[in-house]
Amino acid sequence: MSFSDTDIDFLLATVREAGIHDIMPRFRNLGSADISEKASSVDLVTEADLDAEKRITAAIRARFPSAHIVGEEAYAADPGVVDGLAEAPLAFVIDPVDGTFNFASGLPAFGTLLAVTVAGETVAGLIHDPVMGDTLVAVKGAGARLRRHDGQTTPIRVAAPVELGEMVGIFSWGHSAPARRPLIAANMSRIRMALSLNCSAHEYWLAATGKVHFIGHEKLMPWDHLAGVLVHQEAGGHTAKLDGTPYRPGETTGGILSAPDLDSWTMIRREILALD
Repeated sequence: MSFSDTDIDFLLATVREAGIHDIMPRFRNLGSADISEKASSVDLVTEADLDAEKRITAAIRARFPSAHIVGEEAYAADPGVVDGLAEAPLAFVIDPVDGTFNFASGLPAFGTLLAVTVAGETVAGLIHDPVMGDTLVAVKGAGARLRRHDGQTTPIRVAAPVELGEMVGIFSWGHSAPARRPLIAANMSRIRMALSLNCSAHEYWLAATGKVHFIGHEKLMPWDHLAGVLVHQEAGGHTAKLDGTPYRPGETTGGILSAPDLDSWTMIRREILALD
């Protein structure tokens, strides 16, 4: 199944509506009753997450009634929702507010991620910034573009390869095995600048637009990565699981690394992650 421009425009309008009506009115306006913990004190859910996912899910269901829909908050209620994602003829994967800790803390580094998969392949991805109203949009084989809130559209491109000591990068070592965290953290000191955003949406945004050279995670959940990986790849970058295999819908283990090209990816895997 292929996606037309009207389908992409529909998805773009849907995430924008969620941002306008469900997310931004609550930004810096949350009360304690509007925030709940999930797995830990830094793994949160807010009324914005829940209402935005409901809005996006309802709109998609009305247009694509037979589609398989996987939302982060729906998964929290029923982990079995991820089952079947790899084989689904058509699926939509939603993270309504990626970076909820930032959102709940009043930090404007959060976004909405939406991926479209067909028979185990990601065919479209959106990264929406509700604060600015801008969106990165990628369609498999058609490149990646920045769509401004005013309608302007420009192509995006990953950074050019540079030496390790000149790189700016992000690796979420907090999700690595405890024994590996000190090693990865120490190796990150070898690059020019190490960042930590706690938001996959903005991490992939920075990598796909050439502002950082690499990003990596050892925790894989489909709503955190499917859209961003496609945007990064269509912007010219190289993304793969840490064993070198492609990242596929439905996979939740193995870690992932995004870099400007294969040579850079190999160097970062060796020098930062100490993997042979």
